[in-house]
Amino acid sequence: MGGGEIIVVLLAALLLFGADKMPEIAKGLAKGMREFRKVSNDIKREFEESTQEIRSDINDVTADVRKNAEEANKNVRSYIDESEVAKDIKDINNDLKG
Repeated sequence: MGGGEIIVVLLAALLLFGADKMPEIAKGLAKGMREFRKVSNDIKREFEESTQEIRSDINDVTADVRKNAEEANKNVRSYIDESEVAKDIKDINNDLKG
C-alpha cells in the first residue's frame, strides 16, 4: 500500500466512524496486529521445533551412509590389485580395438 492509498483509507474511516472513534479503532487494529504477529511467530517456532528432529534424523542417516560408503570403498580397494585391474582394462581395450 502506498502513501496515497493509506490517506484515502484514513479519510474514509474518519468519515464513517468519526474522529472520536478513531483512537479506539486504532487501538483495536494494533491489538489485532500484535495478536496476529504473536500467533504467526508461535506457528513458526512450532514448525522449526518439529522439523529440527527430522533434520537431526536426516543428518544422522546421512552420516551413517557416508561412513558405510567410505568403509565399503576402503574394503573394495584393499581387495583390488591395481596393477591387475590396469592390465585387465588394457586387455579389454585391445580386444575392443581388434
